[in-house]
Amino acid sequence: MNDFDGLRALVTGGAAGIGRATAELLTARGAAVAVLDIDISTVGEPLLAHRADVTDDASVRAAVTAATAGLGGLDILVNNAGIGAQGGVEDNDDAEWHRVLDVNVIGMVRVARAALPHLRRSAHAAIVNTSSIAATAGLPQRVLYSATKGAVQSLTLAMAADHVREGIRVNCVNPGTADTPWIGRLLGRAADPAAERAALAARQPIGRLVGAEEVAGAIAYLASPLSGATTGTALAVDGGMQGLRLRPAGG
Repeated sequence: MNDFDGLRALVTGGAAGIGRATAELLTARGAAVAVLDIDISTVGEPLLAHRADVTDDASVRAAVTAATAGLGGLDILVNNAGIGAQGGVEDNDDAEWHRVLDVNVIGMVRVARAALPHLRRSAHAAIVNTSSIAATAGLPQRVLYSATKGAVQSLTLAMAADHVREGIRVNCVNPGTADTPWIGRLLGRAADPAAERAALAARQPIGRLVGAEEVAGAIAYLASPLSGATTGTALAVDGGMQGLRLRPAGG
């Protein structure tokens, strides 16, 4: 497919995981892509790489300015940078709540705020935010993470309403448990990593973790000019976790 020919895209958190898979897919489909991440040491051509800390507004503005200059403009923003958090409502102190909210929610605001003046000059402007199944399903020991991703979904809807008449589409993807470096680190800290991986896979009706490339495919769908009538949508990529209620195997 070449539906992104001539378009310029910016992907935050693009050095690894879902962000990297998205950057590579958009490139393969014709886009010129710049990656923003706090560690860009693994990013090489044809991707452009700019270091940015999404908790620092000056860092974000400088990186977005440099990236759009290098790309020659901006058509697509993939707001993907985020971090995980574990625990119930009693398990994280105020500092950790502020830290995760700062990255996962306000970080997206900072990047969008810096990108919007450039997107307004595009005929195919689109923003795709990475939310999570945690926004819509009650997951155990994910209170802080879920709160941030619920905010991302609400942010997406409000932004879609604000910018639809400017010709800027805003959508989000809601991945299930994806096979990413963060999940790998989480499993590495478990008492029995194999059992924990099996449990995470089993709670998704497809019986496995979601692939980063599968989430990238959904992001590309929402970002593509072929989806020009789609805005204010949350697209689940969760192996059926949100919508399916299966009978027990053999039942």
